[in-house]
Amino acid sequence: MIKKITVTNHLGEYKEFELARPDKSGFIAEKVDGLGPVKANILTTAVATTDGSPYNSARATPRNIVLRLKFLMNPTVEDIRQETYKYFPLKQRIKLTIETDNRISEVYGYVESNEPQIFEENEYAIISLICPDSYLQSITETLIPLSNITPLFEFPFSNESLNEKLIIISSLENKTRTTITYNGDSEVGMQISIHILGLVKMITMYLINKRQEMKIDTNKLRDIIGRDLKEGDEIIINTNKGYKSIRLFANGEYTNILNCLDKHTNWFQLSKGNNEFSYVAEEGESLMNFAISFRNIYEGV
Repeated sequence: MIKKITVTNHLGEYKEFELARPDKSGFIAEKVDGLGPVKANILTTAVATTDGSPYNSARATPRNIVLRLKFLMNPTVEDIRQETYKYFPLKQRIKLTIETDNRISEVYGYVESNEPQIFEENEYAIISLICPDSYLQSITETLIPLSNITPLFEFPFSNESLNEKLIIISSLENKTRTTITYNGDSEVGMQISIHILGLVKMITMYLINKRQEMKIDTNKLRDIIGRDLKEGDEIIINTNKGYKSIRLFANGEYTNILNCLDKHTNWFQLSKGNNEFSYVAEEGESLMNFAISFRNIYEGV
């Protein structure tokens, strides 16, 4: 059951519509269309000598959310009607956050139209949003570091030397393999951050369950930036569709290093359930700290 819808305009101002307490917002959300799964375009190719049409590809269509909001006297109907112009400004990009009993998701869209029915006995507005993204996404990001900090300091303690540092507070242990559990409805990309601690050569990452790999050729990288990787560098890879990129952050600047990827590279997509991720390097494998982040995407609320 939907409990609350929050709209945030392009200026960061927001309005909450609690479906059980319309008196608080001044609006009754009589109807909201477009919160379920969108339609898919199934593309086929006609063959003259074959019955039917062989499957070619498929794509999800953009999302169209249409809200029917009835105005209440809070303090007047006219004030409430004019609030729709503030929170649903024409052509602007806004955010809708939808809270249900078991999930909170959000989607960004552009205001296509705001049509108030001013001369009706009970005034209302029909507001249409076009959302380029077909899916809703979780409001929080899942972060998975591939390193563990093991505590080693215990009481009581004794340092047997006044000159040497004998007490180890903790130990940082890198994992080269982890299981990523994804609970979304459709496949999603991820962001992989690699913090470099020293000289590293030839990095290869694997999504084992899909038998896919992504390889960073450090020889090509040296040609791009004019040097080898060194301590303090960070490689950031985004595999989300429409936002695919690989950049190097060094000395406060980002550099596009897309050309250092192997030509057979797969842009990893997480599938629902468990996904096995691992990495290796020809040199300096222990000198990398990996972190993976992603958001769940949903077909509907």
